[in-house]
Amino acid sequence: MIVKSYAKVNLYLQVLSKRKDNYHNLNTIFERIDLTDKISLKNRADGLITVKCNSPAVPEDKSNLCFRAAKLLKDSCKVKKGVDIIIDKRIPVGAGLGGGSGNAAATLLGLNRLWGLNLNLNRLVSLAKKIGCDVPFFIYDVPFALGTSRGDKIKPLGELRKLKLWHVLVFPKVKVSTPLIYSKFDRISELTRPSCNVKILTSTLVKHPSILCTGGLFNSLEAVTEREYSEVSLIKSSLRELGQTATLMSGSGPTVFSLARSMQEALLLKKSIVKKHRSWEVFVARTC
Repeated sequence: MIVKSYAKVNLYLQVLSKRKDNYHNLNTIFERIDLTDKISLKNRADGLITVKCNSPAVPEDKSNLCFRAAKLLKDSCKVKKGVDIIIDKRIPVGAGLGGGSGNAAATLLGLNRLWGLNLNLNRLVSLAKKIGCDVPFFIYDVPFALGTSRGDKIKPLGELRKLKLWHVLVFPKVKVSTPLIYSKFDRISELTRPSCNVKILTSTLVKHPSILCTGGLFNSLEAVTEREYSEVSLIKSSLRELGQTATLMSGSGPTVFSLARSMQEALLLKKSIVKKHRSWEVFVARTC
């Protein structure tokens, strides 16, 4: 069985407070995009779980999120079969695009079908929460959703289901440590305050989808990551020089995305960026 594994961006990410479990309470708007990995699943009769990936940056041992997803599903449902998991990686690793979380969700969804388990959405989401905070979003088959609590309490934004946004994503080939960014964030006394909120941004996207929400995009972690990784500031300034104002870092970074009005505009922007910065990875992606 072959399953598509999607990436995400955060159009809005506000860190509210630190929790007693050392996670953080968040308000975030997830957007699923058509930058994808491919997950191949093949049954094994001996009960073993194996993982192979074409990227050397992805572990192939028990720490791999696909392995953890398969093991959790196998144990909780008392499945005797094993599985060979092959990850064909296109989403950059450690980029703030949820690649590993999407892989884990794709594994849960694929094995639910391959093993004939017929688990419902709620059961799959409860398992996904045990793997990672971003994993539950990918279990839902929706383009946009609000994430609260640790980001793992998902509310699909049905009012945005027809909205399609074009993006240029710039990844500087630097792997960011999410725990480091959050620990640095916790030490800041003066936090950046958003100029709008989730409701205002959602309403703007519904009523005026052609507006590129320049003031509505927000990420609490962006300033912290910029201080630790100068590449993020360089990408943002490079995009500004090209006339791009609707830009934002996704997740804990370092990927920065810019909204475009059309595929043509996005492709032209990609061409301009690649010409000046050949060491960066640049992708064009759309809501899916």
